[in-house]
Amino acid sequence: MTQEHSPSPTPLRAIYGFALYIASFALFGLYIVWAYVPDPWLHWLGLTYWPQKYWAVALPVYFCVAIVLSYVAYVGLIFQQTAPLSDMSTITDPHAIYPDDTEFPVDAIPPLRDLSISDVNKKIYGKKS
Repeated sequence: MTQEHSPSPTPLRAIYGFALYIASFALFGLYIVWAYVPDPWLHWLGLTYWPQKYWAVALPVYFCVAIVLSYVAYVGLIFQQTAPLSDMSTITDPHAIYPDDTEFPVDAIPPLRDLSISDVNKKIYGKKS
């Protein structure tokens, strides 16, 4: 029995991939014909129902603008979800582990701990004179 969720190539996936490859080229060719061939030529061929040529330009432009606006909206969402600088959660959280006064052997690597903001400020800025 073959594995269903395997990422390895299978004959069925190859057939689907080839079909999608051919379909994408066919749809792109149809789009080019619709966008560039004049309407009287299309009517002469018997193709009478086509969307306006305006949409041949408008849809790709709308798609590109939607992508740009989605990036802007994503950044705005990040700013909206971020806590303000005056909030205590920007400094610490409930999972913080502060160091205690446990003695360790000289060659031992101490466990990972959080530093308090006052200790960090003392190290960075030193003592006020």
